[in-house]
Amino acid sequence: MRALVTGATGFTGGHLARGLAARGHDVSALVRKAGPASAALAGAGVTLAMGDLCDPAALAAATQGVDVVYHIAAIYRQAGLSDDTYRAVNATAVQQIIEAAARGGGQRVVHCSTVGVHGDVDHPPANEDAPLKPGDIYQVTKLEGEHLARETGSRLGIQITIARPTGIYGPGDRRLLKLFRGVARRTWFTLGRGEIYYHLTYIDDLVEGFRLCGEHPAAANRTYILAGGEVTTLNELVALVAEGAGVPTPRRHLPVWPFYAAGAVCEALCAPLGVEPPIYRRRVDFFTKSRAFDITRARTEIGYAPQVGLREGIRRTFGWYREHGWI
Repeated sequence: MRALVTGATGFTGGHLARGLAARGHDVSALVRKAGPASAALAGAGVTLAMGDLCDPAALAAATQGVDVVYHIAAIYRQAGLSDDTYRAVNATAVQQIIEAAARGGGQRVVHCSTVGVHGDVDHPPANEDAPLKPGDIYQVTKLEGEHLARETGSRLGIQITIARPTGIYGPGDRRLLKLFRGVARRTWFTLGRGEIYYHLTYIDDLVEGFRLCGEHPAAANRTYILAGGEVTTLNELVALVAEGAGVPTPRRHLPVWPFYAAGAVCEALCAPLGVEPPIYRRRVDFFTKSRAFDITRARTEIGYAPQVGLREGIRRTFGWYREHGWI
C-alpha cells in the first residue's frame, strides 16, 4: 500500500510514518523543509515530499498515486496566532488535501481530529455520539475540519475516516513532559482536588489505531475515538508517574481560581506581543476538565485493541526521557 503522512516531522506523525514503513508499506511524508526530523524519516525508509500543506501544487504532487492519506498535520495551541491562521491549517487545508487525494486516485483519507471537540465530558465515558462542545479556537477549527472532510469526501466519492485521539504520550512526547518532569523533580503540584478523569493513549497503540482506520474495510466513512484501555483520575495518574520516577507521590494541592485569574491576565498582556504566556487558562483546564471515553466502536468495528498498559507506557516513556537527557 502507498501511504502519505502529513505532519510527519511531529511526534504523532513521525511515529506513524516510521511505523507504517516498518510494516513494509511504501510511505511518503509531506515536509516543509529539510532538517533533523526529516532526515530521521528518510533514514527509516520514508520518502520525503517537499512542500507546504497550504500549497495546492505540493499537495497534488505528494498525493499522486497514493492509496491512503493520513492527515496528521495541525496547528496546536500557540501564542500570538490569529483565528484565521488556525482555520487555514486545521480546516481549509483538510478540504484541500482531500481534493488532491481524490484527483490523485486515492481510496481513503484518515483525518486526525481530537476528542477535544467534545469539550468537557458531563457524563463519562463519552462515545462518538456525545455532544460536541469545542472550547477554544483549536478545538473549534478541528471540528470545522471534520465537517469539511465529510462534505468533501461525499462530494468527490473518496472514503473519509475521522480519528479522535485522547491525550497522547510516549517516547519523544513534549506535551506531557511537564507532568513527568515536575513529578520526577518533586516540583509538581495539582490545582484543585485532582478527581477529574484523564484518559491517555500510548503512541504505539495510537499508530495501530490509525493503521486500522486506513486499512480496515469497516472504517470507511466512520468516526472513531482512539484511546488507551485505562481511565484514571488525575490523582491516580500522578501517582503512577511518581511510581515510574521512583519518587514519593506529590501531595500538594492548590486552589484553581488564582491561577485561572493569573492566566487571563498573562494572556491579555502576552498575546498582543506574540509571546508565550508563562501561564494561561488552557493550562489550568488540564486540572479542571474531565476526560473519559468509550472505545467500544473502534474495538468492535475495526478490532482496535490497546496493548500497552498505563504503567508500562509510563515506564517506557521515562526510560526514553532519561536516555535522551530530558529528565
